[in-house]
Amino acid sequence: MTTCQINHNLANVRIVLVGAQHPGNIGGVARAMKVMGLTELWLVAPKKALDEEAEARASGASDVLASARYADTLTEAVAECTLVVGTSARERRTAWPLDDPRDAAERLLPKAAEAPVAVVFGCERSGLDNESLDRCQRHMRIPTNPAYSSLNLSAAVQVVVYELRMAARQTTEDGTVTTGRPPATSAEMEGLFEHLEATLHTAGFFKPNRSGALMRRVRRLFNRAAPDSSEVNLLRGGLRALTNAVRGRGDPPL
Repeated sequence: MTTCQINHNLANVRIVLVGAQHPGNIGGVARAMKVMGLTELWLVAPKKALDEEAEARASGASDVLASARYADTLTEAVAECTLVVGTSARERRTAWPLDDPRDAAERLLPKAAEAPVAVVFGCERSGLDNESLDRCQRHMRIPTNPAYSSLNLSAAVQVVVYELRMAARQTTEDGTVTTGRPPATSAEMEGLFEHLEATLHTAGFFKPNRSGALMRRVRRLFNRAAPDSSEVNLLRGGLRALTNAVRGRGDPPL
């Protein structure tokens, strides 16, 4: 594979930092990205503006900092992405598809040949909260020393972008699998989840104030299935028919 082909895939990979607290760490992330050929840095509600420390830590990657995109929410930052992987060091009550950085990179790169994808990192102190992790189709955990597992944000990003570059080197143009139909974006999946939750409320499926855990399991199910855009539209059409039937405004589906 040529350098041009490698860069084409990596150009569609977004590194998204949610609530980053220290500008210096953002600079370190920019440096880690540029070394491995990534340029798409997204900052979701950073705690402080970029400053001289960020520029110093970027150490030649000021262009990545200057072109960073800003978003108020994670939902906005990944709206166009067809695969979103969230980094998580915590155990969750509801089991979620979990990869290490190498496996995650091998999943992300074929998708990046067709549309934007994203790897999401949380703030330095507490990582990603549950609401942010719910916006991710898969979770990723770096297998660190159990006795000392703390990783600096830029060091964690460096591990992940290295694996992405290695995966890009191993991906051939002929090895990209495509269905011929555009995969569903994150925004389309969020629309489906909101529509499904509203329909289930209308049908009386949920107990009051108990939809959160069940919807988390529903998200896991649909993310595992990875529907494309046309399939999402089909499902939402079915939901509209079900809602009309429940409300008595249409014939029940056959």
